[in-house]
Amino acid sequence: MTIAPEGVTTIPASRRFIILATCSAATMLYAMAITIANVVLPQMRGALSATPDQIAWVITFNLVATAVMTPVSGWLSNRFGRRNVLLVACFGFTVASVLCGLADSLEALVLFRVLQGAFGAPLVPVSQTIILDTFPREQHSMATALWGVGVVLGPIIGPTFGGAIAEEYSWRWVFFMIVPFGILTLGAISMFITKRPVRPPSPPLDWLGFFALAAALASFQFMFDRGQRNSWFDSPETIVECTIGFLALYIFIVHISSSPRPFINPRLFLNRNYCLGLALAFMFGMLNFVPLVLMPSMLQDLRGYPDSTIGILLAIRGAGNFLSFLLVIPLAKWNAKFTLAFGFVCQGVSGYAISQLDINLTYFDVAWTGALQGMGIGMSWVPLTLIMFSTVRPEFLDDASAIFHMLRNFASSLFISICVAVVIRSIYINSAELGAPLSEFSKMLSWPWVTGALDMDSVQGLAAASNEVKRQAALIGYLNAFRLYAIIAFLPLPLILLAHMPKKGT
Repeated sequence: MTIAPEGVTTIPASRRFIILATCSAATMLYAMAITIANVVLPQMRGALSATPDQIAWVITFNLVATAVMTPVSGWLSNRFGRRNVLLVACFGFTVASVLCGLADSLEALVLFRVLQGAFGAPLVPVSQTIILDTFPREQHSMATALWGVGVVLGPIIGPTFGGAIAEEYSWRWVFFMIVPFGILTLGAISMFITKRPVRPPSPPLDWLGFFALAAALASFQFMFDRGQRNSWFDSPETIVECTIGFLALYIFIVHISSSPRPFINPRLFLNRNYCLGLALAFMFGMLNFVPLVLMPSMLQDLRGYPDSTIGILLAIRGAGNFLSFLLVIPLAKWNAKFTLAFGFVCQGVSGYAISQLDINLTYFDVAWTGALQGMGIGMSWVPLTLIMFSTVRPEFLDDASAIFHMLRNFASSLFISICVAVVIRSIYINSAELGAPLSEFSKMLSWPWVTGALDMDSVQGLAAASNEVKRQAALIGYLNAFRLYAIIAFLPLPLILLAHMPKKGT
């Protein structure tokens, strides 16, 4: 039995926009939590005595927990109702945020961030599904863009206020700051999101498919998170993680292809636009959060910027995102493929520009490249969802949205781990190369035009020279990561040409 989309013709226009505002608030809650944590990464690293790759777990494990739980949101929505899922997710997310603020060790913080990601996983896909189901198809571009305002406001509000609060008090308060927003969102969901019409009983969850997918995602994430620390495949741990990941992925693919009630409906992958959109979504996800992880550490370690300044600079990225949403609706209606390509180009140009900076980078350098990144993300988001969901049937919307966000979040966590590994490996290599001339046998150190104001015969002078070597090596590491970021941003351009947008009215 097929159920018509919920209330597309029966919900008054005014109530549709109230539902849209509520779903935007739920999305903003999740986006704000991610960007807030990025601002205080350097402060948390010092407070918890963590290395750069360890503190990145605060972001990556949150994202992978979101990726693992996102596909379940479709089944949860069908089984318990979208309203109930949003209520539980919002409540659990708020409680987990409080626990993050109370964490007294890195292990506890990572655990509570996993809980935060698990409860936050349904917020975005369920909200998107409600929007797509509430508005008629011809208004999807407008509704998606307005819903994206929540995605935009989160990265503006979070870093701006979070950076100032962290500088005044401590990193813990950026998590406590989420609580009032969570309570307000919880109240809005309970008031304005109504129950769906009665649907047939949901089939039981395909536990084998779920655990196989979860094991694959977690194994690959562990492998890339700990690969650099373990010397990659010289370590038995990396080999075991890689083996488990591919074996679990194989089991998952075989299972969903042969099971009568698979965890993810394989018929979705017969849709050309949707499969193409998944490939684009993976690369879009890779670009989404990497600058938010690299920039705070880069600005504080190399330039000594305070948390409040870093927060403002990250918020400028959100401002560029907001500007893009003023332009993306007419552009996407005119030509979705061109708009999507323009969005990826903006991110690629931004990454390339950052990779050309030197140690004397300025506020303006960070601001305009960040704003261009934000504009690129906004320009990509709406046409990407239009291309992916333009040919998806209404009964597949829950699963299609869940897979989309799962892949996007996993790609984000995976690429963060890769870029952090690039930074650390580059620091090791370039520290050795740049520090080689700092030897008592080097005749250049006796030349005053080489040493400048440094007294190489004193301990203080040698320490200053060593610190400068480390700083320059770190800069090279960050620039290498942004070069990789730029390459990934330009890769999707040929794929966009293969997309097919249905004609209006079909």
